[in-house]
Amino acid sequence: MNQSTLINWIVSRFLIATTFLAAPALLAGPETLEDPKDSKTIPPAEIKPWCETPSPLEIRIGAPGWIAGLSGDTGAKGVVSNIDVGFEELFKHLTHVPIVLSADIRYKRWEFFGDGQYLEVGDSATLPGLLFTNANVHVKSGLAEGFLGYRLINCNKAALSIFAGARYSYEGVNVSIFDNGDARLVILRRLLGIPKKLNPEGSIDWVDPVIGARGKVKIWKAISLYAEGDVGGFDANSGSAFEVHREGRRNIVKTPIDSSDWSYQVQGGLEFQVSRWFWAQAGWRYLKYDYVSEGFTNKTALNGPFVQGGVNF
Repeated sequence: MNQSTLINWIVSRFLIATTFLAAPALLAGPETLEDPKDSKTIPPAEIKPWCETPSPLEIRIGAPGWIAGLSGDTGAKGVVSNIDVGFEELFKHLTHVPIVLSADIRYKRWEFFGDGQYLEVGDSATLPGLLFTNANVHVKSGLAEGFLGYRLINCNKAALSIFAGARYSYEGVNVSIFDNGDARLVILRRLLGIPKKLNPEGSIDWVDPVIGARGKVKIWKAISLYAEGDVGGFDANSGSAFEVHREGRRNIVKTPIDSSDWSYQVQGGLEFQVSRWFWAQAGWRYLKYDYVSEGFTNKTALNGPFVQGGVNF
C-alpha cells in the first residue's frame, strides 16, 4: 500500500466514525435543563404579560357608610343660614338608621355603577317659655347616582374609566315649635291668634348631569389604591332666585340673586380584597353643592371618612 492510498483510507475511516458519533446529537430534541440534585427536568420560566385582562363579567354589591359632616349656607323661602356640623358629631344627631346601597356591574370594558344614601338627623331645644317651650328640628338628606362608564385601561393590576350619568339630590327640613302646657303667656298667645304648635317645613329635589373619571391600581398583593372624581350640574336647573332680608323693623324685602346649579365630588382610599368573594374600602369622600334656585339655597359640603364592604361575583 503506497502513501496516497494509506492517507485516503485513514480519512474515510475518520469520516465514518464522526458520522456515527454525531448521529445521536442530531436526532435528539432540544436540550433541557436538569436539576443536579434529583435529575428532574425544569421547564423554562413562563413570562406573563403586565396587563392581564380580567374576566369578562364582574358584579359587586356593597354597603357604603359615609360619616359626613355638613357645613355651608342653606335655606328655604329666601332665608339663608350657615351651619357647621363636623362628622364626629353625626352619630349624636341621627334619628334613623341610614339606608345605603351600592352596585357595580362590568361587562368587558363597559361599566354600570351607582350608589345611594338616605339619612335623617335631628335635634331639640328648650325655648324661654314665653309663647312656646320646645322646638324640634329634623333635616332629611338623600342622594342617588348612576353612571355608565368605559374602561380605557382594563387590566387586573390597573384600571382607568371615564363615565357619565346623573345624580339625584333631595333636601328636606321640618321644624316643630310647640307649647307643652307650661307656657307663661298663654292668654297673650290666644289674643294674638298664635296656635299652640308651629310646623314650618319645606323640601326640594333636583337631578344633575354628571361626568367624571375613576381608577384603581394594585400596590401590593390584595391591596389597591382607588380614586374617583366628578363634576355635575352645569347650570341645568338654574333659573330665577331670591333672598329675603329685613329693612328697618317691619319691612321684609325680597332681593333677586344669581341662580346656580353645580356639584363637585372627589373620593379615594384603599381597597382590600379580603377573600375571593369579599372586599372592603376605607377612604375619604367630599361632595360640594352650589345650588341656588327660587327661594332655596344649598351651598353646603358633605365631608368625612368613607368605609364600604361588599361581595363580588
